[in-house]
Amino acid sequence: MDYSSQADAAATATAEYDRLIARHHAMRLRRQLLSPAAPSGPRSGAGPGRDGREDHQDYGDQDYGDHDGAEDQHLIRRELGAVAPLADLIDRLYAVMFRRRPFLRPLFPASMEFQQAHLERIFHHLIDHLHQPADLARMLRQLGRDHRKLGVRPVHYAAFEEALCAALRHRAAERWTQELEAAWVRMLRFAVGAMVAGADSALTEPPYWHAVVTGHERRRPDLAVVRVRTGEPYPYRAGQYGTVEHPTLPHTWRQYSMGCAPRGDNELEFHVRRTGPGGVSAALVEHTALGDRLRLGPPRGGLLPDGDARDLLLVAGGTGLAPMKAIVEQQALHRPPGRRVHLFVGARDRSDLYDWQSLSELGLHKPWLSLTPVTAGRLADAVAAAGDWREHLACVSGPAGMIAAVRSELLAVGIPLDRIRFDRSAYR
Repeated sequence: MDYSSQADAAATATAEYDRLIARHHAMRLRRQLLSPAAPSGPRSGAGPGRDGREDHQDYGDQDYGDHDGAEDQHLIRRELGAVAPLADLIDRLYAVMFRRRPFLRPLFPASMEFQQAHLERIFHHLIDHLHQPADLARMLRQLGRDHRKLGVRPVHYAAFEEALCAALRHRAAERWTQELEAAWVRMLRFAVGAMVAGADSALTEPPYWHAVVTGHERRRPDLAVVRVRTGEPYPYRAGQYGTVEHPTLPHTWRQYSMGCAPRGDNELEFHVRRTGPGGVSAALVEHTALGDRLRLGPPRGGLLPDGDARDLLLVAGGTGLAPMKAIVEQQALHRPPGRRVHLFVGARDRSDLYDWQSLSELGLHKPWLSLTPVTAGRLADAVAAAGDWREHLACVSGPAGMIAAVRSELLAVGIPLDRIRFDRSAYR
């Protein structure tokens, strides 16, 4: 297909999508005008009707705060083998949705691999925590806030539910039951209700920020420190992460921790390691230049709790150094009286300490800060043997295996679990 044909197809899809959104809002307004006193909470037993077709669902008007999902959790787990593996269920779900609603396909990245893996993790999390609706709803509200940058609207969730039901029936085959499908639908509607509430609560917050690349330093063949400046303040705290979209990969977002404390000039720093060919990380490392424009999703996560003035033990591996560097910068500006900070940085060798010069300059004339590179042996062992950390607040950032090893050692030396901070969502 040539560029002209592609443009025509995209225009047709966009027009069809715009008509769908307009029709959805018109129908919703009409229902509100005709039934202003109708209750907005979920019906008992919401789910597919007796004829197997989904009841109409307006996800924008739901309140799922009192949902009790323990019974649904039991049923879904008991019959999980009927639809497993979840990766195949998800493959079928997206195939159905894009076949029935082709105008939705342009809203997704060209490669669906990361998107499908992300949805599989969400499904597992929902199933594992459905018996804890209050905690689950808090996580989902945050997810809903973040999904605004993707342009997701309540009508999209209705198409998703329709495709999920079709995928469940296909995967379960003779093991499909109305009760099983209804349990999955209730789980989905609970999740969507919380996500829509989260999105609605953030209407005054931009869904994303435009940023211009102001610096790009290739510290290693596979790693770059990228600096960007936003047009308006990006309201993050040291230790948080944000999502980044590169112009060559629309609708594809990846998570990176900010590598500096908030600055008055709206400049941010990201440490990016290329993990493979293609993808956002490769684009940021290999195909980004001064003046390029990126988009940033809202800041998320957080390693430092508010109001804790204990001494800090910071442990970083790989580009997990970024949030630790931001925390050290923040302490240099606003440090509780008497607080000491100990930063351990793991690397395979000295050449792997890609930002050590910057750290060394940051540590000049700061007796409260100690910097320790670890280039031999296990980082976890070196940290555990270096001191008595029982009264410290620990923050760990880096590859999942490193986080697990350090966490295990810190628990063994007596640091309580609630004082070992790490962010599962910021992938390194």
